[in-house]
Amino acid sequence: MKLAAYNPKVKQGIAQVISNLLQPQIFTMYVFIIVTYFITGGNNFFILTLLCLLFAAFLPLMAALKWIKSKNLDYDISDKDERTFPLLFGAISYLLGVIILFIAGAPAVITVLMFCYFSNALLIILITFFWKISLHSMSIAGPSAAMTYIFGYPGLLLAFPLIMVMWSRVHLNKHTLAQVIVGAVTSFIFTWLQFKILLG
Repeated sequence: MKLAAYNPKVKQGIAQVISNLLQPQIFTMYVFIIVTYFITGGNNFFILTLLCLLFAAFLPLMAALKWIKSKNLDYDISDKDERTFPLLFGAISYLLGVIILFIAGAPAVITVLMFCYFSNALLIILITFFWKISLHSMSIAGPSAAMTYIFGYPGLLLAFPLIMVMWSRVHLNKHTLAQVIVGAVTSFIFTWLQFKILLG
């Protein structure tokens, strides 16, 4: 009798669960909830969190789902050429989030984090014209850089879910190893540089 860990169907199921739980928009929710709570110390936590989740997660997710339904696509939007619209809508939503957070007087760290989502989305759009880079790995590596900048070494704990999602995307044949590695490295470096430049 094969052990469950070596059963291909079980491994496939585990990879799919990891991929689903660490979807870009879902992981974005985790990130903004954590950062907003610790940065605000509880002051205006709910209103700022709602604003962040609206522009960084809810609106981009709704646009992506509508696009998927209208085009009869799979939920991963495996065809890279079909990713431009939801990515562009997401970029616009992030930019609106930056503006609203700035007007609301949100802490600079939160506003910069939202700005990084905007600029990273533009970078992804540019790359996607030529190559199918991994959105999953980028969506974890970028926040990992942000949290490392904000909280220090504890932010590197996100390396654990990053490794898991990279494995899952390759195992599910959604991406090559190169696509998940380049996505992670690019997002981490780009986000780190933005935090260093904008916050000193």
